[in-house]
Amino acid sequence: QLYQKNRIAVQGFEETSYPDSFFDCVIGNVPFGAYQVSDRRYDRHHFMIHDYFIAKSLDLVRPGGVVAVVTSSGTMDKQNPVVRQYIANRAELLGAIRLPDILFFQKRDRASIEEPEWLNLKETQEGYSVNAYFAEHPEMVLGEFTTESTQYGKQEVTVKPKEGITLEEQLKEAIRNIHGTITELELSDTELEEDVVSIPADPDVKNFSFTVV
Repeated sequence: QLYQKNRIAVQGFEETSYPDSFFDCVIGNVPFGAYQVSDRRYDRHHFMIHDYFIAKSLDLVRPGGVVAVVTSSGTMDKQNPVVRQYIANRAELLGAIRLPDILFFQKRDRASIEEPEWLNLKETQEGYSVNAYFAEHPEMVLGEFTTESTQYGKQEVTVKPKEGITLEEQLKEAIRNIHGTITELELSDTELEEDVVSIPADPDVKNFSFTVV
């Protein structure tokens, strides 16, 4: 009722059929956990659900578009770097904040084979094994690293709050360290001609197909 002209889909992300390179940005608090969803396009990668949301979101934004998500620390800290390599091939990491994690990616206009620091894990000065980005940028960690026992009896690296400062204050400070711009699409001369008549794109219509409205 608040946004009657918006297209709102109440369905699983794996069931949506938006075209690639359609959106300027994707923002979300993605579900995370040690389980997968079935999507034929991505099944071969065996992504955990949070990594799947990031991978699909990157396909849906146009080159230069931004994906900003709250996700599990598992994306950045898992021992196997395969998921991070998949993402790095397709996007640049603009920055990250350990909350557990808020990640900001900007989609590349072409695939890259670069291997940035955040592909790997690194030990902090205190001896905690975390993503190299957070080891190199402690100002992006909203708290202090420590370990705690999980429900399965394992010791897991986590972050305990700092005293004397609120999470809101820390978050505002950390956000200032993330720099990025979304450039507007450049229109060709034919797209700027006055006699060109267009209607809003319908994401349900596949690319290179015809439809009657």
